[in-house]
Amino acid sequence: MFFKKKQNTKNKICIISSVHTPFDTRIFHKESKSLIKAGYEVALIVQHHKDENIEGINVISIPNANTRIMRMTRTVWTAYQKAVNIDAFIYHFHDPELIPIGLLFKFLGYKVVYDIHEDVPQQILSKHWLPVILRRPTACFVGALEWIASKFFDAIVTATPTIAKRFPPNKTITVQNFPILGELHTQNTLPYLKRPAAFAYVGGITGIRGAKEMIQAISLLADRLDCKLELAGLFRSCQFQDELQEMAGWSKVQYHGQASRQEVANILGRVRAGLVLFYPMANHIAAQPNKMFEYMAAGLPIIASDFPLWRKIISASNCGILVDPLNPKAIANAMQWILENPEEAKAMGHRGNKIVKDIYNWEPEATKLTGLYKTLFAKNQRTVEV
Repeated sequence: MFFKKKQNTKNKICIISSVHTPFDTRIFHKESKSLIKAGYEVALIVQHHKDENIEGINVISIPNANTRIMRMTRTVWTAYQKAVNIDAFIYHFHDPELIPIGLLFKFLGYKVVYDIHEDVPQQILSKHWLPVILRRPTACFVGALEWIASKFFDAIVTATPTIAKRFPPNKTITVQNFPILGELHTQNTLPYLKRPAAFAYVGGITGIRGAKEMIQAISLLADRLDCKLELAGLFRSCQFQDELQEMAGWSKVQYHGQASRQEVANILGRVRAGLVLFYPMANHIAAQPNKMFEYMAAGLPIIASDFPLWRKIISASNCGILVDPLNPKAIANAMQWILENPEEAKAMGHRGNKIVKDIYNWEPEATKLTGLYKTLFAKNQRTVEV
């Protein structure tokens, strides 16, 4: 049904993503669970193989898209059809391709929240699948679309303060993607000094996130020391996976596929350091990767790209080593230092863990999110008919 009479929806929230996985850390484990804990009824529409209720969250499935075009058309339309039948009070969506249905829900009289994980215009400039000549005009178009749409939406939620600067301050809040305290602790954690010579990367496996440089570095280091790279996440494409597996250093890689939160905790509990080696691209330099703070929460020292913001975070607490992410030799040297200075590396991990407990954790971010929802439900809570 295209138009629908809005009923009394009380405390119902519908969260929508056409891009992210069902158990995305920010969407499912942090935001949805926090809203459930605050007493709201949450439906999550996402690409999944079946409808099910998981930890109180009503997961509503939409079919997996085989192509990007199919996802941006059929998947978006299917998401709208399922969402409108939920008849929530607030619709909270996570992807720029859902802006049109966000505007439609506003037209129908619902409250709408747009949650922005990345600086999308800057991100578009590095999209490998988009012809170079089209990247800048596409980025400008999407930036303008986001800005205009933000005038109509009830709230904008951004993952970083840098992204927030692009939107109206009177309706924008920053809910940063910090880790949940205690989530990455496990009984399988090995004492730091007894761990094997291993390093971890958890997340999307792409060229611009340093996948090749990590493997080149572990290969260089393996010429000096016996070591390995624990790699967890999804590859950008099958072709890119084949490229990596043909590299000389792949024999030193333990690939885990897409890991559950418990599996991530197990991986981080048996390595010496976490890697965050994003390329120096506009969308990366001001980013605050979830994985960086998760490594810190797990008590690991970090080997990270030397960006000004990351330098401020890491150097302030002396919890890691900053390197040129395009230089495998520099990365290998940092890995070697971690292995040859285990006591100081362990102390780095402790310092990172402390600053996460003190500052960079999810609890105050959850309070900001639930506070926003309390305000939105308090405003004009009434039946609207279209």
